[in-house]
Amino acid sequence: MAEHHLPPEPADERHHHNHGGKAAVHADDLKPGGRRPRRYGYYYGGGDGYCAGDPARTLCFVVLVVILLAGITALVLYLVYRPSRPAFAVTSVAVYSLSLNGTGNGPGAGGPATLAASFQLTLVIRNPNGRSAARYDRLAAYVAYRGEPITAPAPMPPLVQDADSAVAVAPVLGAAAPPVPVSPDTAAALATDVSYGVVALRVVVLGRVRFVSGPFRSAWHSMYARCDLLVGVRKSLQAAGGGGGGAGAGPEAPLLGNPTCAVDM
Repeated sequence: MAEHHLPPEPADERHHHNHGGKAAVHADDLKPGGRRPRRYGYYYGGGDGYCAGDPARTLCFVVLVVILLAGITALVLYLVYRPSRPAFAVTSVAVYSLSLNGTGNGPGAGGPATLAASFQLTLVIRNPNGRSAARYDRLAAYVAYRGEPITAPAPMPPLVQDADSAVAVAPVLGAAAPPVPVSPDTAAALATDVSYGVVALRVVVLGRVRFVSGPFRSAWHSMYARCDLLVGVRKSLQAAGGGGGGAGAGPEAPLLGNPTCAVDM
């Protein structure tokens, strides 16, 4: 009689042959290293990127926290100790000299126009910062008319100012200085304004400033302050004898309107 053999079971069926619907457990599954464990990558796209391992991941986290805290601290310090620009004001002006020589209108008209001008100003400088002192250096001031300087820049001493304080300085500009050449248009306009008794002047203060708050010191900032004045000069020039007056308790000129000052840093 011929023998009949059953075909061998497939490998998958052998592995999934179960009793009561439960999968069979093989010895290979119980061996250490029998199956390669799965690895899951965290942070930065998987296990091969930066900060993949536990120590590197911890280091990256610490660095990020330190950077974040440093940024927050710097922002708070900036908002608390952020310095505001100083404020300038002109409270009085004394005109000692304001005389023209020549008209600058060509031959026979007296030659090039020059102007001998001398003023004394009372400048009030205010430091509005409540936590920072201000230090001024390389200060110089001059007076301009219609965009042209009519006095040579006069140096001013360095200044140290406490927080939230004001100080008054009284520089003398143009005293004992040679006459300043001016354009014909400027000379003609100034002669007209002097005849009317009202002259529009601009006081310019140049220098640099830095702010100090405890251990914090800012860098030096260039400063450009200008104050526009409308000055009545008729009585002051008459009191000064028409010009050539010296410094001292000279003739004070009235300030018309409200002088405005602007400061750039």
